[in-house]
Amino acid sequence: MNEASSIPTLDDVAKSAGVSTATVSRCLNFPDRVAKRTRDRVNGAIDKLGYVPNFGARAMAAKRTFTIGAIIPTMENAIFARGLQAFQEELHERGYTLLVSSSAYQPRIEQEQIRALVARGADGLLLIGYDRDPSVYAYLERQNIPVLVAWAFSKQDSQTAIGFDNCASMTRLAQKVLDLGHRRIGVISGMNKGNDRAQQRLQGIKDAIASNGLPAESLNIIETTYEIESGAVAFDQVMDVDAVPTAVMCGNDVLAVGALQRARERGLRVPDDVSITGFDDIELARIVTPTLTTVHVPHREMGRKAAVALVEMVENGGAGPSLELQSSLRIRESLGPAK
Repeated sequence: MNEASSIPTLDDVAKSAGVSTATVSRCLNFPDRVAKRTRDRVNGAIDKLGYVPNFGARAMAAKRTFTIGAIIPTMENAIFARGLQAFQEELHERGYTLLVSSSAYQPRIEQEQIRALVARGADGLLLIGYDRDPSVYAYLERQNIPVLVAWAFSKQDSQTAIGFDNCASMTRLAQKVLDLGHRRIGVISGMNKGNDRAQQRLQGIKDAIASNGLPAESLNIIETTYEIESGAVAFDQVMDVDAVPTAVMCGNDVLAVGALQRARERGLRVPDDVSITGFDDIELARIVTPTLTTVHVPHREMGRKAAVALVEMVENGGAGPSLELQSSLRIRESLGPAK
């Protein structure tokens, strides 16, 4: 090791492993291009010396930082956790590091975080849903930053996306509710402003109501924030009316768990007195009592495929193709026939 410094260098690793510095660089940046025996020698030298690659030099050489940014609306519940975990795992396999921010469903905060991630050299960005000011996409295009949308899919939108159709998914669940004889339906929705997923899920219920020839007044809609407590408060609001709903459809599982909790506190039996449904199929949906009827979102598949697609966009250039994934219904104990 260089006596002038206690910090090992690339040359030190090369000498210890008995290879060239170019071979060490290939082992670090493109390990699949180096024979296993050579990789083992290099990695052994790295471990022995405690060598840490110079990130700045690697970034300059590759003209990339090998960093991907993701901005999710919230970290306060598990809605995005499973998909983001799969996204991170796939990025790691491909040599990329993930930086995550949360916007608290605030467009202004999301815009600030987008600029911050770009300033820190993010090679690409994962964003949730399409709904944001067109100037944001224009800014990212000027910066030549690839953008991938997830948790939503629309054939009408040109932005590259790996996601699912929120409207059609909720329509299928609403039709199942209607097939069981429910005609007075309460809806606990997330806040619609700036949230195209909430908008589309609500529209899916409205579409099912209309296709069955029912009046729009059949729905009693409450918008609220995405917390269990908010779902409980909204359940009171949706039930304290003259035409009491026989089913309450919630915009996600977190709200539905709050509704289940409040129903129990009010002495209501689910589904005998009122049915309750959710959306997302997070782990909570399977462990609450009664188990929750919901829409299963392929979170892990979406996360993995989003990572693959975004890395390809970064490394190959271009927008890349969009991909629609399929959701499915999970019919469990919280949904029953209308009484």
